[in-house]
Amino acid sequence: MAVQGAEALVAPPSAAAVRDEPGGTATSGAEMRRVLWASVIGTVVEWYDFLIYGTAAALVFNKIFFPTLDPMAGTLAAFGSYAVGFVARPLGGVVFGHFGDRIGRKAMLTLTMLIMGLGTFLIGCLPTYAHIGLWAPALLVLLRIFQGIGVGGEWGGAVLMVIEHAPAHRRGLYGSLVQVGFPAGVAASTATFLALSTLPEADFLSWGWRVPFLLSAILVGVALFIRLRLVETPAFAKVKAERTVARMPFLEVILGQPRTFLIAVGLKVSEVAWVYLLTVFSIVYATGTLGLPKRLILDAILCAAVLEFATMPFFGWLSDKVGRRPIYIFGALVSVVCALVVFRLLDTRDPLVITLTIAVIMSLTHASMFGPQGAFMPELFGTRVRYSGASLGCQVAAAISGGFSPIVASSLLAWTGATWPISLFMIALAVISLVATLAATETRDLDIARQ
Repeated sequence: MAVQGAEALVAPPSAAAVRDEPGGTATSGAEMRRVLWASVIGTVVEWYDFLIYGTAAALVFNKIFFPTLDPMAGTLAAFGSYAVGFVARPLGGVVFGHFGDRIGRKAMLTLTMLIMGLGTFLIGCLPTYAHIGLWAPALLVLLRIFQGIGVGGEWGGAVLMVIEHAPAHRRGLYGSLVQVGFPAGVAASTATFLALSTLPEADFLSWGWRVPFLLSAILVGVALFIRLRLVETPAFAKVKAERTVARMPFLEVILGQPRTFLIAVGLKVSEVAWVYLLTVFSIVYATGTLGLPKRLILDAILCAAVLEFATMPFFGWLSDKVGRRPIYIFGALVSVVCALVVFRLLDTRDPLVITLTIAVIMSLTHASMFGPQGAFMPELFGTRVRYSGASLGCQVAAAISGGFSPIVASSLLAWTGATWPISLFMIALAVISLVATLAATETRDLDIARQ
């Protein structure tokens, strides 16, 4: 089975396989490849843009944008500006979900990438507090809002573009390949900062931190070129041809399907908190509390992201075999166990133990749920409101527990001087995701073209 799953990752479906859909619309193998690559590459760039901010917030923003505060207050302020991007994500989900359900998926994917790319590039051009005072952090927050709006509309469109083209028996796998854009973005952003970590501290604070943000302009240009060649999804084309496009998809989701919306939010709150705890807060904890070199923790995060290249598609593929709910239940339960041991393992200060801890726990707590999520969450909603429903569920959860998890963890550590409250916080989120999973229906065998 593992070999077959590995083959599925690299082998595109034949035209016959894609046509073998109850009620579906034919999608050629060549078109499926083009859709898959365009979505994956575009998502990698979007996540790279969004995630370099988190690494910079942990390493440098407290020093150059909030230098008048003491170190802990500066870190909290930097994480606060980081969280603003998450608060803006639901706004992106509402706006782009609305037009994605009314106009189409393709146009929104192009626009979200332009917004994200512009915001990221301009962050790299910002003067610091030493040059323009309070205007520096104010402009930083404004551009972070642009990033949040962009990524808030990106995710739903990218996964829909793939799963609405994909054959039913591979939606979990193909959706998870879009999700791989996240660890690829983590790897790219971490590797960029890792390469710059060899610079003298003065050079890094002066100009080195800007390089990852400025590189975004090149990456966005390449991704846009690829995405402009896409065609609209068969499922949305069918809705448009039948003239059943939703007038106010946002209201249909919130007022017409409140239970499904809340389930979608609950499905995400645990895994999104885990990934930012491990990729953002762990940097501060390792370098500040434990006194470890930043290269060690950046190496560990890079290893974790690379491992997810394999584990995330594996869990997506497995969800096609056994269902979405069993994989999610596993992920929620193992998250409780990981919350009990993660800090004990990090506190060993052993480089090998720390690297294995970050890598393995990220796959168990994040990849296990984020992989199948690319299919599971959109499958909960009908085609007329799928962009809005999936985007809102994902982005509201990200705003609640993703952006604020580094702040909550830092605050709990500062308040109590201990890590056990952070573990209790992570256990509570895992329980919420478990309850949401138990309340959800199994979606693996749904014919989403007829929803």
